[in-house]
Amino acid sequence: MKKNILITGTSKGIGSAIKNELSNSNFNCICPTREELDINNSDSIENYFNKLNIEIHGLVNNAGINVLGNIESLNDEDIQNMLNINLIAPLKLIQHVVKNMRLSNYGKIVNISSIWGVRSKEFRTLYSMTKFGINGMTKSLARELGEYNILINSIAPGYVNTEMTKKNVPFEEQIKIKENIPLKRFAEPEEIAKLVSFLISENNSYITGQTIIIDGGFLAWNLK
Repeated sequence: MKKNILITGTSKGIGSAIKNELSNSNFNCICPTREELDINNSDSIENYFNKLNIEIHGLVNNAGINVLGNIESLNDEDIQNMLNINLIAPLKLIQHVVKNMRLSNYGKIVNISSIWGVRSKEFRTLYSMTKFGINGMTKSLARELGEYNILINSIAPGYVNTEMTKKNVPFEEQIKIKENIPLKRFAEPEEIAKLVSFLISENNSYITGQTIIIDGGFLAWNLK
């Protein structure tokens, strides 16, 4: 039987690559549109799961936003949206899917975090708050859900060739950053997707509670 995997944020970038990789690996991917599931709205999340009539075997919390800015420029809307989408929504989705996972004594959950949830830098206060938070949530839930054979991990990508990277990192800065990456390039979304596929698959039977960094060695570099 094909395992049903719920994935958020699949319209482009890493999410699209995850959907393609899992589909090619014989998973049944459930990829709701924003109209079907608005993760910035608690009522939408509740309504979506009330209407969902299939068992979810795996969850990939990929959807996220990144608002850059200094501390004085962050407004209430930015703060609430970042917390809702990057941190609170993944928690709520996990709350819903683990109900049946406990009963079936099986589940795989992958949260897409970031290297900025392991280390941080200027103008990423909100983003790092949410990504450090999702890593902490991952570790706590691994302890709580392990006895039900529910494995949960987070993946912390470094710089990836996505629209978000191009939007937030000027081309000249991209060149400088690549010089500080031992592999001298950004990751491709498909490389992140292959790691997700492994963690979701039957090949992963014992890895849980981990934040797995996939950054081409960027954080191993002695940054100035």
